[in-house]
Amino acid sequence: MVDKPRSHGRKAITTSLKPRELMTENPRLSGIWTARVITLFPQSFPGILGESLTGKALRDEKWQLETTDLRDFGVGKHRNVDDTPAGGGAGMVLRADVLGQAIDKSMRGTRGTWPLIYLSPRGRRFDQKTAQAWSKAEGVTLLCGRFEGVDQRVLDHYSIEEISLGDFVLTGGEIAAQAMIDAAVRLLPSVLGNAKSIEDESHSNWLLEHPQYTRPSVWHGHKIPSILMSGHHGEIERWRRNMAEALTEERRPDMWERFKVKPKK
Repeated sequence: MVDKPRSHGRKAITTSLKPRELMTENPRLSGIWTARVITLFPQSFPGILGESLTGKALRDEKWQLETTDLRDFGVGKHRNVDDTPAGGGAGMVLRADVLGQAIDKSMRGTRGTWPLIYLSPRGRRFDQKTAQAWSKAEGVTLLCGRFEGVDQRVLDHYSIEEISLGDFVLTGGEIAAQAMIDAAVRLLPSVLGNAKSIEDESHSNWLLEHPQYTRPSVWHGHKIPSILMSGHHGEIERWRRNMAEALTEERRPDMWERFKVKPKK
């Protein structure tokens, strides 16, 4: 008996004005979780996403990555994508007409739950709950900002949600996009391969992860805690739980307060 080849979904064919040598090497696959990124620097992707776990999953077609080059929609001979702020002020702002065309192209063909996100330092902070929600969607589209930001009318017109990687400012959204995509991709079924590992890691249950140890048993005079070498699995689990709670209370009192009021299973 000959095994049937594995199917990765129906291939979708889309028209393009780009020369064939500039088109993506792999055809778009339907039914595969997809991250779409709108950026002035498409060459920065996949970046770190092409390595290790996420890179292998990308090559195995467990998820897809597509970029939309904002410069393709620029205005005039120089493909301008930005202009001075209305009312004056420093810096430049990404134009509404340019962004609108790029978003329309990137969102074409999306179905079901598909968040459209602007990576912005004024957005709500990205967290594990958001990564879990994205991993359960059909895909996500991330708009990487540059300069002083984007025209507010674009955010209003498309009802774009603003999300921040943290309380600091980057020169653009590309680094944040790669971090957020990584957090979502590793939660996709069959990518990590160990559901228990996901349950135990930091932020998955409102606790930071307990300390980890491995060989050698003694290093520079530091020994692995004896309880971990005892073979008493129940006692080990209790120790790990106690350590996770102690670390969370000490380092993240905000998480600790939420953990204390979380409904107990």
